Parts: sequence; structure tokens; C-alpha cells
Amino acid sequence: MIYLGADHGGYKFKEKIKKLLDSMNVKYKDLGNKKLDPSDDFPDYATEVAKKVVETGERGILICTTGIGMCLAANKTKGARAVTATSKKIARQSREHLNSNILCLGANTISFKNAKKIIKEWLNAEFLNAKEKYTRRLKKIEKIENQWK
Repeated sequence: MIYLGADHGGYKFKEKIKKLLDSMNVKYKDLGNKKLDPSDDFPDYATEVAKKVVETGERGILICTTGIGMCLAANKTKGARAVTATSKKIARQSREHLNSNILCLGANTISFKNAKKIIKEWLNAEFLNAKEKYTRRLKKIEKIENQWK
């Protein structure tokens, strides 16, 4: 299951992503915005998707104008590992090395053609948990996260 969220800056991209996921037979749930609303705020959707991802252990995709605002807001949720990817390599390594669980995209910073490649790469990549250095680093991040409870 992929949880989707977008503000007005990413709404049209999100609608295209839903069609892409349909074509790939990937299940998703759209957590909003469900309509184009120029006065909506990205933190609302980032938080909702991040909470659902952490609660279920599934993954999420967030879209805004640059991807940066969504990423910043999503990472405020304990257990969220959101990344803004602008290439297939970043998407793959974010999964393999960081076990990212939320992919953030910028509708005004990448083409949809590139976004499709990034999404496919991210969905197909797996965390390399057999490599001790990656699990060690994630444990250090969790320790930092727990300091701020």
C-alpha cells in the first residue's frame, strides 16, 4: 500500500501518479487533497501520510511544488524517513542505504517522465539490511530522534 498526499502545487502530479500506480497494479490510498485548492497547506498532507506510513509500516509518496516542504514536514513525524529524490540513483540509494519510507517529489522541479522513473526505482528497491553499516546508521538516527521526545 502506498499512501499519497499533495497540496495544490502537487495535485495534478498526484493525479498522474495514481494512473501510473494503477498501470503497475500497485495499491494506494489518496489521503488528499482530493480537489485542487490553492489555499491548502502542505504540512497537513505530509503529516497525515507520515503518520499512516509509520503506523502501518507501508510507504508513502508526497508531492508539492519542490518536494522540500513535504519532506521537511513529514520528517517531523517520529519514524518517518522522507527523502526528496530528483533522480533514479537518489531514489534507489534512499531505499537501499536509508530505508526511506516516504518519497517526496517536486512537481515544478522534475518532469513527470522523470518522476515515473524515480517512482519505479524507489518502489522496486529494497533496504540493504544485511550491510551492518546501514542498520548501524539508522539506529543512530533513531537514537537522535528519541532524544527529542
